[in-house]
Amino acid sequence: MWALLSLAIGSFGIGMTEFVVMGLLPDIAADLLPAAYAARPEDAIAQSGWLISAYALGVVIGAPTIAAVVARYPRHRVMFVLALALTVFTALTFLAPSFGWVAASRFLAGLPHGAYFGIGALVAADVLGPGNRAKGVAFVLTGLTVANVVGVPLGTFLGQQFGWRAAFLVVTAIFALAAVAIALFVPAHAGDPLRTMRAELGVFRIGQVWLTLGVGAIGFGGFFAVYSYVAPMVTEVAGSPAWAVPLILVIMGLGMTVGNLVGGHLADVDLRRTLMYGLVVLALVLAGVAVTAPWVFALAVLIFATGFVSAAISPAIQTRLMDVAGANQSIAAALNHSALNMGNSAGAFLGGVVIALGWGFVAPPWVGVGLALAGFALVVVSYALQDRHPVPVSVKASV
Repeated sequence: MWALLSLAIGSFGIGMTEFVVMGLLPDIAADLLPAAYAARPEDAIAQSGWLISAYALGVVIGAPTIAAVVARYPRHRVMFVLALALTVFTALTFLAPSFGWVAASRFLAGLPHGAYFGIGALVAADVLGPGNRAKGVAFVLTGLTVANVVGVPLGTFLGQQFGWRAAFLVVTAIFALAAVAIALFVPAHAGDPLRTMRAELGVFRIGQVWLTLGVGAIGFGGFFAVYSYVAPMVTEVAGSPAWAVPLILVIMGLGMTVGNLVGGHLADVDLRRTLMYGLVVLALVLAGVAVTAPWVFALAVLIFATGFVSAAISPAIQTRLMDVAGANQSIAAALNHSALNMGNSAGAFLGGVVIALGWGFVAPPWVGVGLALAGFALVVVSYALQDRHPVPVSVKASV
């Protein structure tokens, strides 16, 4: 249990460091881009959204690369090194003196993200023993879920009260605690000496893997187009005070927690329908966010729904990716986080573009509608190709 808790502490820190930026964009913009913020706050906030994209880009690049490189090494040692790297790179964000250096530190902090979850899932499964793989994975991901309910709102509140850097100081301490706990409590876990980087990267030869990554990167981007700009939507559009932002983030985190549980069940019942219907419902919910944004109570309800539906889709994307990845299960687990963070990067970037164009803070949800529907189209194409050209079991089992 202590080993699993150690891994969950790290995933809590990852969830906090990834998402706390979204609630602090106005504060970061005012501090790091004072001239632009004084001239036109919308432009400065949109530019600060690039920090979200920088972190996501780090995840996209780091997840498959690190997972492939370290596959042969003892996993308990790899997890310690990843936690240590997260500690150092998050500390750089706290210390960075300018916007450019903060962006660079966010990119570096994103690099270990996907590998931490992918390799951590394998370690957790080994700790719990045969037949409990899903339980181990779920326990590690619990830290990420709890971060959206507790860590992100708390970090947002601290950042508003004591400066945005305070939030990253707290996250640095959490990662340091995780590194120490992993070193003390995670048992020895051998890697696979036979897994080469070339073998691991063979997953990219599978066409269905690319389609599934596209579903996560594009369809899930609709969620991040909204999540990235929740703070200005609450304060500027709904006219609520800054202290309401952490409350709205708690509501979204609760929606994500419930949605994750429901989505896992739905994906087991009917994976195809969960993906298809989930993305259509996400598009409808995001349209509702845009329409109800001026009324904070209605917005809160739709924000809960956004968190619920998006989190319900996430296990389905993970399951689909594992289904089509064949023997490349470890790198597939890491690639899932690459896909979702492609969506993070795309959603944050496109949301910032429409804000910078002067279309207002309700424009990002409409971007999200388009991204969700595009993800739905990719699901349709993926399953249509599968129906026409079923993959033999022997191929699925090959490296």
